[in-house]
Amino acid sequence: MIEARMKTVQCCSPAGLHSMAYKEWGDDDNPRVLVCVHGVTRVGDDFDKLARALADHYRVVCPDVVGRGRSGRLRNPQLYRIPQYVSDMVTLIARATANREQAQVDWFGTSMGGLIGMALASLPDNPIGKLVLNDIGPTLDPAALLRIGDYIGQDLRFPSFEVAAKFVREVSLSFGTHTEAEWHKLAADVLHQDRDGQWVRHYDMGLALPFRSATPDTAKADEAALWAAYDAIRCPTLLVRGAESDLLSRETAAAMQARGPRPQLVEIPHVGHAPTFLHEDQIAIARQFLIG
Repeated sequence: MIEARMKTVQCCSPAGLHSMAYKEWGDDDNPRVLVCVHGVTRVGDDFDKLARALADHYRVVCPDVVGRGRSGRLRNPQLYRIPQYVSDMVTLIARATANREQAQVDWFGTSMGGLIGMALASLPDNPIGKLVLNDIGPTLDPAALLRIGDYIGQDLRFPSFEVAAKFVREVSLSFGTHTEAEWHKLAADVLHQDRDGQWVRHYDMGLALPFRSATPDTAKADEAALWAAYDAIRCPTLLVRGAESDLLSRETAAAMQARGPRPQLVEIPHVGHAPTFLHEDQIAIARQFLIG
């Protein structure tokens, strides 16, 4: 079985330096790089199965975005925003493509990872060749955002892994149908034991601060900035939508098809926010677009 290499890269914020951990799959000398970036409280381990499936073509790089998993924490939690994440990804890509001529970088972003990809792909001279946006767009349902913000900020502690895993499963039912083994991994990837032996979610509770400080005016400005970024994207783009998603509406997906990179749209039935790409039919969608 193909196994990942664990690596770290040092990144910088206005508050100082921090580390970003990442998994790397496939041939270490492969100039074709696929960066896979997870959702707001998830980790790079989410892409283990997708990475194994695509490692025959790519060197697949799956970071834990700062504040999550094995990566460091920011000294100023208000910096847990897209501009900081984009800066970190530029550093990661520079590391991943160093000393490799004709490097090619494609991007697969789930939810928050898609927003990071949109922002990066909108910049002049950006390195993104192909872009997959998994259940995310510039207009986000306000009720869904409130739900996510409330979930992030709950400093919950569980007496056992089984109790914690049950909670993760309950809040992740919109991912769709999964096997018991898949649910176990989806929970294990984002849980760890604290010093008191209790099970907690593996991210910085400070992630909730930017959500809590948002106002209607800042939300409106953020949406306008995201649409402007989206309209500046020029690379081939695939938009994936969970057919039952409460975060990316059908109306927003249709608007995205009519402007910007005019993406190909695929809807996955019986799934909400967001498709996990743990199943062969979903992996085949990514492979067809990215590799052909």
